[in-house]
Amino acid sequence: MKNSFELAHVGINNGDADEAQRLCDLLCLMFNLDARAGKKSEFAGTFFECVRSHYLGTHGHIGMATADLASAVEELSGKGFGFDDATAAFFDDGRLQNIYLAGEFGGFAIHVMQK
Repeated sequence: MKNSFELAHVGINNGDADEAQRLCDLLCLMFNLDARAGKKSEFAGTFFECVRSHYLGTHGHIGMATADLASAVEELSGKGFGFDDATAAFFDDGRLQNIYLAGEFGGFAIHVMQK
């Protein structure tokens, strides 16, 4: 089965919380977005996640959403892509919520998430 994917957000690594906040404020001003604080990040709208530290990926990460994450993981595995099982997050009912692909792509980590 071919799954469809859509860009959910771009995560940008920052040195610390102040740097992440400054970048978030700038992106919100630039593109007329609303800011929202997350657990580990500042969000500029739904497009940009300004991570408060250096997380996965040299530059950050790209979040891709899909309607059927279990099927998408199966499809990507069949294409030869691996996953970093340590990054898997689950919903309360045990279904996979998101997981990072193994490695980097153009300096970015990629995670796929349930839409």
